[in-house]
Amino acid sequence: MHLGRTTLPKFLTEQLRDQPGHTELVSLIMDVASAVKAVSAMVARGALGGSLDVLASANASGDTQKLLDVTTNTTFLRHCEWSGLVAGMVSEEMDAAYDIPEPYRRGPYLLVFDPLDGSSNIDINVSVGSIFSVLKHEGTERPAVADYLKPGTAQVAAGYAMYGPSTLLVLTVGDGTHGFTLDREVGDFVLTQPRLQVPADTSEFAINASNERFWEPPVQRYVSECKAGAHGIRARDFNMRWIASMVAEVHRILVRGGVFMYPRDTKTPLRPGRLRLLYEANPMAMLIEQAGGAATTGRTRMLDIPPTELHQRVPVILGSRNEVERIERYHREYDAGEDRPYVSPLFNDRSLYRTEGTR
Repeated sequence: MHLGRTTLPKFLTEQLRDQPGHTELVSLIMDVASAVKAVSAMVARGALGGSLDVLASANASGDTQKLLDVTTNTTFLRHCEWSGLVAGMVSEEMDAAYDIPEPYRRGPYLLVFDPLDGSSNIDINVSVGSIFSVLKHEGTERPAVADYLKPGTAQVAAGYAMYGPSTLLVLTVGDGTHGFTLDREVGDFVLTQPRLQVPADTSEFAINASNERFWEPPVQRYVSECKAGAHGIRARDFNMRWIASMVAEVHRILVRGGVFMYPRDTKTPLRPGRLRLLYEANPMAMLIEQAGGAATTGRTRMLDIPPTELHQRVPVILGSRNEVERIERYHREYDAGEDRPYVSPLFNDRSLYRTEGTR
């Protein structure tokens, strides 16, 4: 019944067979996949597992922790620390990098991850996920903080798991973005969505509209044009989505297109963005780019940003290439003082001297 299906280990072996040391990378990704299976089981139990309780603590980013945040973080550490494949790990739930304990040996990779993205939604049974990124590590010495601070272009693998009606693992090792579904009957991830492609154009966007008053003018301009729909300058209707789970938002974009925005705003002036560069923005940017999309801060390609700290935050705009490039152009025009204020379509349609354009 299951013969001929491409399982995750078979897929990885075929994709990486020509790379030096490929067996170690395959093994590490399989360790991550094992952690994902364990987390999937925890999430599925929900309140039955007693893990939805809120703790009197916050993580390294200042977010309130639930017991499930801590438990899933420990699960990733335990599944990946023992095999001699990683030299260290960084997680959203830990202030500092995690050193590989004795008697385990250090390996040639660094693993950075968010063990439970969207955990604020877990108590209402909305899809949540895990995000991870793999970096090379030279030598056998204990990694310093600087060893983790590599741009997204240095990633050798990136992916996320989504815990929904089915458990999905979406992965890239630098040759396309591919989706796997957990077959619980046999315990394997099976390739179900090979070479996902993000459509270049879209009529769907995702953003937290409650922050609109804090957005920069280029983002306000873009969203206003989308909301104006068929009567506005874009001459077509757009749908707006917001799940508040980055994994779910990105997965929707990979499947049917769209643009996701968590832009810079003035709500917290000292914070340049909401999402973390190393273990949220960079892995998602790699997945999106490998699927033909684009990822930016609005001013800089995401994967080109040189990290300066482990939990660095950045603005994130990613998805369908043509929409992302439009938003980037709006930022350039704003910075150069060349943008025009948005005009309500109510007046635009009725103006005798209406200015045509494709902005």
